[in-house]
Amino acid sequence: MAEVVLIDLFGLKLNSENNCHQALLKTLNAVQYHHATKAKFLCVMWCSNISCERDGKHDNYELETSNGLSAVLGEFETVSNPSMAASLYTIKQKIDEKNLSSIKVIVPRHRKTLMKAFIDQLFTDVYSFEFEDLQVTLRGDLLKQSTEINIITAQELKEIQNEIETYLRSLPALKGELTIITSPLIPDIFIHGFTTRTGGISYIPTLSSFNLFSSSKRRDPKAVVQENLRRLANAAGFNIEKFYRIKTDHANDVWIMGRKEPESYDGITTNQRGVTIAALGADCIPIVFADPVKKACGVAHSGWKGTLLGVAMATVNAMIAEYGCSLEDIVVILGPSVGPCCFTLPKESAKVFHNLHPACVRLFDSPDPYVDIRKATRILLERGGILPQNIQDQNQDLNLCTSCHPDKFFSHVRDGLNFGTQIGFISIKE
Repeated sequence: MAEVVLIDLFGLKLNSENNCHQALLKTLNAVQYHHATKAKFLCVMWCSNISCERDGKHDNYELETSNGLSAVLGEFETVSNPSMAASLYTIKQKIDEKNLSSIKVIVPRHRKTLMKAFIDQLFTDVYSFEFEDLQVTLRGDLLKQSTEINIITAQELKEIQNEIETYLRSLPALKGELTIITSPLIPDIFIHGFTTRTGGISYIPTLSSFNLFSSSKRRDPKAVVQENLRRLANAAGFNIEKFYRIKTDHANDVWIMGRKEPESYDGITTNQRGVTIAALGADCIPIVFADPVKKACGVAHSGWKGTLLGVAMATVNAMIAEYGCSLEDIVVILGPSVGPCCFTLPKESAKVFHNLHPACVRLFDSPDPYVDIRKATRILLERGGILPQNIQDQNQDLNLCTSCHPDKFFSHVRDGLNFGTQIGFISIKE
């Protein structure tokens, strides 16, 4: 049973001499009768005004002031915007505020395919949809309905995407200004940084506001994440068309750009100018690597599994093998991650960290000891030959625990499955 019922009156044209409002009233009454007791949210969307066809001409009617409609409209949430993108995004916000996900869309037959195209861009697999034809009747007859359009052309899809992008660009930043944390150890020939959670447009509480990863399990669609990324690219000065994220597997595979891309990898290296590479983080460590001598760089995503599997040194070794980098020239910056104050593992897993170095574990005799993945990463990098002074993990905001600072960072440990994602990124200036 649908939790949400959405009626699409956006651009509806009625073939009537003078009974436009009565037809709509009858339709809305029928929907309200069948769904009011079961649905948690009833909503009507329309353009700024609705057109009613009369003697070959179109008259416009403001629904808010229509006689006979105001009472039944009081039973619905009403959304009126000049664009489909604005209307559907506003409705999505209302649905998300109520934490609902099962949606029935009652839509004119000729608009169903268009509606589905917009929904595909603005919603994720968290939501389920069913569709019903909007039946508007007058004196026993079906009012004017165009034939269903089953195909959206590539050009039409591009226009839909452009409309959505234009609308999202108009939205204000939430939770403050966009903030990028940088390290003085990385010279100016690189563009680099680590993001926080402020300055984006994501509005879901655990994703707000600068979430930089979309998945089928989260409510943030790709369009919103892409707008956040566009704002980051503008602020940092990199080319969004040459941006690559890791494809996380919590392992130690590294993609050397220019070679065949693996299905999954937790590290990337490159020496291509103008290409930006990024590692995700939401408790796991986003790590940035830079060699100003050979002009090469890398990123790695290091969770507790990746830390033990040596993903940091795997990235270093890829830079050495591919670009001729020297250990003494490579600078490594550990981005914000969960601290030993908040991160626990079962004792069997914590034991491996304890064997690496006892300082990596607190309360080792407890069933779930506290583990310091940052200290473990530094130890493994130093043992691998990276100079201690070339590793930054404690200065500025880099050493803040992501779980302890909800105002600054996203955290899986703190927020659960619907967590947001920050990134560490680097590129060689063109």
